[in-house]
Amino acid sequence: MTRIDEKLEPILTTVKERNAGEPEFHQAVIEVMESLGRVVAKHPQFLEEGLIERICEPERQIIFRVPWIDDQNQVRINRGFRVQFNSALGPYKGGIRFHPSVNVGIIKFLGFEQTFKNALTTMPIGGGKGGSDFDPKGRSDREIMRFCQSFMTELHRHIGEYTDVPAGDIGVGGREIGYMFGQYKRLTNRYEAGVLTGKGLSYGGSRARPEATGFGLVFFVRSMLEAHGDSIDGKTAVVSGSGNVACFAIRKLQKYGAKVVACSDSSGYVVDEGGLDLDLVREIKEKRRGRISEYHRIKGTGTYFIEAGKGAIWDVPCEIALPCATQNELNGKHAANLIRNGVRVVAEGANMPCTPDAVEALRRSHVLYAPGKAANAGGVATSALEMQQNASRDSWTFDQTVERLDEIMTNIHDVCAETAEEYGAPGDYVLGANIAGFVRVADAMRALGVV
Repeated sequence: MTRIDEKLEPILTTVKERNAGEPEFHQAVIEVMESLGRVVAKHPQFLEEGLIERICEPERQIIFRVPWIDDQNQVRINRGFRVQFNSALGPYKGGIRFHPSVNVGIIKFLGFEQTFKNALTTMPIGGGKGGSDFDPKGRSDREIMRFCQSFMTELHRHIGEYTDVPAGDIGVGGREIGYMFGQYKRLTNRYEAGVLTGKGLSYGGSRARPEATGFGLVFFVRSMLEAHGDSIDGKTAVVSGSGNVACFAIRKLQKYGAKVVACSDSSGYVVDEGGLDLDLVREIKEKRRGRISEYHRIKGTGTYFIEAGKGAIWDVPCEIALPCATQNELNGKHAANLIRNGVRVVAEGANMPCTPDAVEALRRSHVLYAPGKAANAGGVATSALEMQQNASRDSWTFDQTVERLDEIMTNIHDVCAETAEEYGAPGDYVLGANIAGFVRVADAMRALGVV
């Protein structure tokens, strides 16, 4: 098990004490701190100047009430959050999540991760995250519109294209972004296109934004394999989830010659031994808003479905595994199954989907493992490209945007690999990503003084 340098242990103790009852945030901080011993040995000024303590403390945490009226004319109350974590590199940037599990600890963990992920893109954006414990499942369009308008009525005070630029996340897609942007425009009397990203093409969005995280994930996997004299072509892959990230990762894997045999949703996972029919998956999930079990009922022969709780998608033998659903979905037992079945690459398409014991097992077994702050940075990178287009009143083609995304993801891979080599851990993408992201943020914070 990787140990935290003894010089950093007092800082971690303080973080845990000041953020009690927030295990996801603790997990994210520990994961970064495990990599920083080598940094403070080489650059003691980061420790002496309190930079690590400051980088673990959000610049601002906002919690607010979100009242709205459902279709039965009942008043509902949810809680809204925005954690503006670090603006040393640019305006806060990070998604908004609508899900019953959302609390301040989860938003802080996501904002902390986002700070380093954004730094790795080399784009001028800081880190933040937001959301609500509102559950959009089963709600009508009118209910979602009323909720989004109430949410933005408070949030609009705290955001702006030079201040904080939210985007979508779990439970927040183009529909929700549209409702929030409309309310922001109404409240401010400004057409400030750069205040939100993930917008529709008709009102300032970027081409390739829906595809960006999934495509970027596969670009990173391709770069890892190429760096080790291998390729995606001919490999069997498993992708958890069946939303935007998972579907576009599947598309790009298939384009590069992989056979993707399984995907999932919260009800369970489906296996198609001949390779998934992505058009059918998208028909079920996007048009019918159905469950992935329908895939088996429709296609039948050569497929099977396993209910949630009766097995894990990571039991399916594969050479490439991409967890793209949610945090802590792949644990130590799952990692052991993947390793036993000959997995070659595990790359995170979600935020912190692998538990610490899973990460430890994968690294110990020399599996090519890519942490989310590097591998799934394609979404926020393309959001930053959307901001760039908004600022210049320009609109790029799909191919232009994907080409730029490919360049950014290839660069992130190379920086992570080079940083790991520099700090004496060749091939360790976790250490490379953590140190490269941290050093970029810390250098900017030093330049700005104690603020």
